[in-house]
Amino acid sequence: MPLVKNGRVAEDRYIQVLDDAPLPDGVPVIVPAARLLADATDLARRDAPVGVLWPNDRRVSELAPYLDRLSLVALVFPKFKDGRAYSQARQLRERHGFRGELRATGEVLRDQFLFLERAGFDALEVKKDADAAAFEDASSRYSVFYQPTGDGRQTALRARLARARRLNERSVEAAQ
Repeated sequence: MPLVKNGRVAEDRYIQVLDDAPLPDGVPVIVPAARLLADATDLARRDAPVGVLWPNDRRVSELAPYLDRLSLVALVFPKFKDGRAYSQARQLRERHGFRGELRATGEVLRDQFLFLERAGFDALEVKKDADAAAFEDASSRYSVFYQPTGDGRQTALRARLARARRLNERSVEAAQ
């Protein structure tokens, strides 16, 4: 599956490892949630990055104690109508301060790409190569947003307030 990272097609360095399969040495891996929780100490000693495939029916608070050791969290969209991974992404970014790669995987439609980015995802596994180009287009289409989210972009209200503050400072300086 093609990987789109930060709006561009990228090589996926990570290998998904099943529950009981041996971990390859020196290679970034993604392990299932159950394996992370069962083998957290061993995984923390690895000399290569570790990511986790986290299902959308588990609380991200269970993942919180391990976030400082994870380089990637892949959140699952089992159906395009199931948006629980959006909430998980925002919680990871805003409440738990996760700064690693946040990847969307599963059933995602093109019209959801911008929402993924706004929720804090910076990588997406797409089904078709054409979807990668659509993601890049979606991520650059809009520059002003009203809702605050975990992607760090300034809202329209904050931009207006900042502009008004700058104008006010200039008028005060001019009056002096």
